[in-house]
Amino acid sequence: MSNLRTGAIVPVKTFSRAKKRLDISSEKKERLCRIMLESVLETISKSQSVERIAIVSRDEDAFAIGKRYGVAEIYDGQELGVNSAVRLADDYFLKEGFESTVVFPQDVPLIQTEDVNALLDFRTDGPDVLVVPSRKFDGTNALVRTPPGVMETHYDEDSYRIHLSTAERRGSRSALVLIQRMMMDMDDRSDLDLIMRYDLPASRSIAHVLL
Repeated sequence: MSNLRTGAIVPVKTFSRAKKRLDISSEKKERLCRIMLESVLETISKSQSVERIAIVSRDEDAFAIGKRYGVAEIYDGQELGVNSAVRLADDYFLKEGFESTVVFPQDVPLIQTEDVNALLDFRTDGPDVLVVPSRKFDGTNALVRTPPGVMETHYDEDSYRIHLSTAERRGSRSALVLIQRMMMDMDDRSDLDLIMRYDLPASRSIAHVLL
């Protein structure tokens, strides 16, 4: 259902507060956050299935990166977490008449445009929920909701299982979708080491930061 008006939501935590579990300097963490966000935005922006991208953040560096890709900027002054950020974006896309949204974190730098398109091709015309889990099956690395208000999000709460069960309770079609590069997020050093094994531009940029 690629003809649905689709918005991408990218919640972005303030770079200086992100990725505390990585055993590297604050300067390197901030540089990694910039690289990952740029990679994610560039990938999504090339998808013909996504009409608009919205960044939800209060980080001016994140918005500066977003400007290069024409994103909508949603200011998250309180930064209360991913669920709160997604609610702000839901309000925006519902008011704009979008029929579907996909939520991506800022830390999935390996995703490619064909991955985004493949995920969105699994949709029906709704109500529909698609979940891509993290590789450790302890989180949600992509969440598609058609329509956007079909259910609230439950990040940081064993989220992929809760997203699927909530969709079922709401009477929505739901599916777990396994897309390898999309499942590769960066939470700790083991993730970082694995991501650097891939021969992709983002991996090479990340490796350069760590040298």
